[in-house]
Amino acid sequence: FPSYGSFISTLNHKRESGSHSLSSPLLLPAVKQVRELPPICPDVRQKHRISIDVLPPEVKARFVSEPIIPIRTKTAKEFQDDVERATISGDWKQVLDFYLTTFDSFLELNGAFKKEANAPFNTIEDSGINIKFVNIVYDALLHTPADTQKSVLKGIINSLLREWKGFLKCLSVSQNPQYTSPATYVIYAHLLRQIASLAEADHHFLIVKALHKLTKRFKQLVERLQLFITTRLFPAKPDELPPMAKCSWWIPSATKVLSLLNAANSISSPPIIPFTDLYNLTLDHIDFMEDYHTWQAHGNSNRFTFCQFPFILSTVVKKAIIQRDSEQQMISMARQTLVDKVSRRQRVDMSLLFLNIKVRRLQLVSDSLDELSRKRADLKKKLKVTFVGEAGLDMGGLTKEWFLLLIRQIFHTDYGMFTYVKESQCHWFSSWKCDNYSEFRLVGALMGLAVYNSITLDIRFPPCVYKKLLTPPIVPCDLDTPVSMATLTLDDLQQIMPDLAHGLGELLSYEGNVEEDFYTTFQVFQEELGVIKSYNLKPGGEKIPVTNLNRKEYIQLYIDFLLNKSIYRQFAAFYHGFHSVCASNALMLLRPEEVEILVCGSPNLDMGSLQRVVQYEGYSKTDPTIRAFWDVVLAFPLELQKKLLHFTTGSDRVPVCGMADLNFKISKIDVSTDWLPVSHTCFNQICLPPYKSKKELRQKLTIAISNAEGFGLE
Repeated sequence: FPSYGSFISTLNHKRESGSHSLSSPLLLPAVKQVRELPPICPDVRQKHRISIDVLPPEVKARFVSEPIIPIRTKTAKEFQDDVERATISGDWKQVLDFYLTTFDSFLELNGAFKKEANAPFNTIEDSGINIKFVNIVYDALLHTPADTQKSVLKGIINSLLREWKGFLKCLSVSQNPQYTSPATYVIYAHLLRQIASLAEADHHFLIVKALHKLTKRFKQLVERLQLFITTRLFPAKPDELPPMAKCSWWIPSATKVLSLLNAANSISSPPIIPFTDLYNLTLDHIDFMEDYHTWQAHGNSNRFTFCQFPFILSTVVKKAIIQRDSEQQMISMARQTLVDKVSRRQRVDMSLLFLNIKVRRLQLVSDSLDELSRKRADLKKKLKVTFVGEAGLDMGGLTKEWFLLLIRQIFHTDYGMFTYVKESQCHWFSSWKCDNYSEFRLVGALMGLAVYNSITLDIRFPPCVYKKLLTPPIVPCDLDTPVSMATLTLDDLQQIMPDLAHGLGELLSYEGNVEEDFYTTFQVFQEELGVIKSYNLKPGGEKIPVTNLNRKEYIQLYIDFLLNKSIYRQFAAFYHGFHSVCASNALMLLRPEEVEILVCGSPNLDMGSLQRVVQYEGYSKTDPTIRAFWDVVLAFPLELQKKLLHFTTGSDRVPVCGMADLNFKISKIDVSTDWLPVSHTCFNQICLPPYKSKKELRQKLTIAISNAEGFGLE
C-alpha cells in the first residue's frame, strides 16, 4: 500500500517539524471496539445480551453504605458465646432464633456487629465485611432445616447483591479453613444456586461492576469453584456429601457461576488470568464423549452438559472430542463402503480404511493437490503417505516428512501464496487475484489433517487467522453465505503489520486538522502484479475526505479491507479446506487460541518433562554422555531449548497432550567426536557421538542447533 508509506512518512515529518503535536502511545483505548459481553453459553444463535446501559435504575443504584442498625438484645461477644455453646451441645435453636428475629439481611447483621466496640472479629474495612462473623453465620446455617435455610439464604443473597465486594468475599471465604471442608459444601451449594438463578441483568451487572475488577482474589475464587466441582465429581470420602441423586444441581450451579467469572475475565483487557486457568483438568477423566453427544442432542437446553460451558474443558479434551467425532464419521463411511462391496460380492480391500496419498517428490504440491481433490470423501480416514519409486511402509515417518516438505515449499516466498512479514515474523496471505484458489484449499486441508493425525506444523500465522477460521465455526449450508469475515481491530493489525498499525494509531490520536493536513479519502491503493489498483472503502469513497469526525470509521474500514475483503477468495478456500477435514460441531467448543495450539502445538516448554519420557537407543540414562546432555540442555536459555526442539522435531512447539506425545529419541552414533549431532526430524530423533566432556558436548550441540536452518531434511 504505497499511499500509507507516504502517510507514515508524513507523520514522521510532522513530528520532526513540530507543526502539530502527536500523541506517543501506539494504541489508544478509543481504538478498541466496544466488546459485547461474552455469552454464558456458547450458542452462536443466542439472543443478544442485556447492555448495562439499559438496566433498570434499581439494579444500577448503589445500596446505602451505612445500613440501619436494628435493635438487638445481645452483644457480639454474647452471640459468639452462644455459638460456641451450640457447637458443643449441638442445640442451635437459641442462635437461630436470635438471628431470625433480629435481622432481615446479612448486611444488617454485619453492619451491626462490625461496629461493636472491642469486637473480637476481624473486620475487613475496605469491603465492610466481618469475615469471622460470616463464618459463624455459616456454622449456624449448617444446622438449619432446609426450608429455613432457603429463606435465610434468600435474604443474605438479596442484601449481598447490593454490596458486591462483600458478596465476593462471602463466595470465596478463603479466611475460613473449616469452610473448605466438604462438610460445609451444602451451604456453599445453596449460595451458588442462588447466584446462578439471578436474573440475566443481575448477572451482567455482577460481571461489569464487580468480578472483572477483583484482580487480587479472582484466581482464588476460580480455584475455590473448581475445587467444589472436583470434590463433587470425585469425593475422597463419599459419605461426607449427600447422594448425587439428591444434589444433581450442585455442579450446574457452580459451573454457571464459574461462567460469570469467565465472562468477566474475557471483558478485561488484558485478561485477569490466562484462559487456561479456567480449565478443570479433572474433566479429562470423565466420559466427555457422552457429555458431547448429550450436548449435540439437546443443545443449550435445560439439560446440563459441560459442553455448554467449553471454557472449563481443556484443549486435550477438545482435541479428543474432535478426533473421536471424526473417527465415528469415518467408521460410518467405511462400514457403508464395506456393506456395499459385500452386497455386490466384490473383493474387500483393507486400504479403503485409510487415506492413501501417493506423491512424487519433484511434483510434491501438484500431486498432493490432485490426491486430496480426488479423495475428498476419505479425508477423515487415517493418513498414509507413499513416495513414488521409494520402498518402505509409512509408520509415521513418511507422513511427517510429507507434511514438513509440503509446508516448507508452499510457504516459501518464491512460491507466492504467502508473504513473510519480518516485523511480526509471521506469514500472511498474498492478495493477488487469480482464477483458481485450490492451493489455498490444500493448505487448509493440510492444517485439518495435521490436527486429525496429531502432527505439529511449523506454521507462523498471526492469531487473527484462527479467529477467521472460526467465523463461523460450522460451515453454512448455503454456499453463498460469506465465511471468515471476522470483526477485527487495530490490535489484530498490530500483530501482522505493526508499522501500519502504529501509523493508524497516530492518525487516530492526531490533534491537528486531519482533513487539511493529510488530505486523504476513503480510497486505498493496492499493487497487483506490478499494477496499482484503487479500491473504495465505501461507496463514493474517493470523494469522501477523512476528517477528525470520521477517522475511526476510516480505520475500521481500512482494517476490514486489509484483513478480510482483499484476501476473501484466498481465505474462503483456506477455510473450506480446513473444515473439509475438521467439520464437526466440536469446533464450536474451541477458542481461536486453542485452534492455534491444535495446529502448531503449545509454546510452553518443559525440558524436565521431556527428560522423563525420552527414549534411548544405544545409550542408557546413566551413560556419561546422556548425563552431560541433560545438564547442558536444562541449563540452556529458553531460546536454545526451542532451537534444540526445532532441530530434532521440525517444530519448536509441544503437542497438545504434552512431551510424551513427541516420542523423542536420543540415539548413539559411532563416529568421531569431531562430528556435530545429527537429527532425523521425521522420527523426532537426535543422534549423538560419544563426546568425552560436557564442554565439548555443549559446544558441538550449540553449533548444530544454531545453524540448522536451511539444512536438508534428514
